[in-house]
Order: sequence, then structure tokens, then C-alpha cells
Amino acid sequence: MELRRQGIGDTRVLGAMERIPRESFVPEMFRDQAYEDTALPIGHGQTISQPTVVARMTEALAVGDRHRVLEIGTGSGYQAAVLARLCRRLYTIERHRPLLQTAEARFRELRLHNVTTRWGDGTKGWPESAPFDRIIVTAAGLDIPDTLPEQLAPGGVMVIPVGERGDTQRLVRIVRADDGFVCDDMGTVRFVPLVAGLPRGAAGRTA
Repeated sequence: MELRRQGIGDTRVLGAMERIPRESFVPEMFRDQAYEDTALPIGHGQTISQPTVVARMTEALAVGDRHRVLEIGTGSGYQAAVLARLCRRLYTIERHRPLLQTAEARFRELRLHNVTTRWGDGTKGWPESAPFDRIIVTAAGLDIPDTLPEQLAPGGVMVIPVGERGDTQRLVRIVRADDGFVCDDMGTVRFVPLVAGLPRGAAGRTA
């Protein structure tokens, strides 16, 4: 009901969010706040987005049940779980391996079998699995990485926050048209920064 009051009208989005238990995606110490409309810390300097932002971004994507969707920034796995209820196949990338491992366990618990995960640099996208019908980025870059719109299928849609940390970030919706890309400004948001590469020392620990 709160999402409806905030202007979310897509019944598929509302239904998907109703079916995904947000309390399962937040640290135990914050579970009493799981259904407040606020972002919550999940470790490694990352957050789980507030429900209204998840709903706004998901609605803006207009995901269909035959779509292949790429998510940059798995985080807790909450946004991915919502999208997995709406699309045919979800591909999600996370640069913090412990976050990805925890999210993968949550996907298994919820029996979300259409999610493919990767530990890596999300700014590069997932070129070998492109093109994607939809791309969502859950961290804010100073600019839109050139690699990501190029991985959209014709007519595809990408939603990404852009701008520096603070009140200057804007949510941008990009559509791949026949003659280029069409961008729409969807208003102010607040996200953690989109960072290229892997965390310091991560590659060495893997080697």
C-alpha cells in the first residue's frame, strides 16, 4: 500500500515485491527496520536500497517475462530477486565476493533458478552474454560507462543513477533506438558510487 501511495502502479512489480521477503536480505541487527522505506547497510560500504527506489527502478525497466536482464551490483540480492520474478533470465555481477556468496545463498533459499551470477567488475558488463533486453545499475557513476549501453538489444532499456555522492545524483532511463540512444531524467536518487575494478587485494587472494 505504501508503494501505491508513492505512485507505483505496475501490478507485476507490486506483486513481485510482495513475494520477496526483504527481511531475508538485511543483516539480522536491522531486521526490525526491514519494511521501513529506508536504505540499510549490508557491509563492505554497500547498502540495500529503500523499497520505493527498488520499485521505481523496476517499474522504469518495464521488464517482460521473456526478457534477459543484466544487473550491475548484486549487493544483498534483493533487487535481483525482485527482477527474477519478472524476467526469463537475470544476470547479476558483484565486485565484493562475500556479498555475492551471501546473495547466492538467498537465491537458493528462495528457489530462484533463473539467476546467473558473476564476481567481477560490473563497469565492463557481461559482453559474452550480450545483448540484454534490460540493464539496471544499482550504483552511481560520474558518467554512464560506454560499455553498458552498447550491450543493450535494439529497443532495450537501461536504468542507471548518475552523479557524485550526495543530492546531485539523477536516475536516468536510456532506450536504445534505431538511430542512437534516448535518455530521460527520472529525478533525484542517492546511491553508493559505481567503482571500476575489484576491491584491493581481491585478485591476489584468488590467485
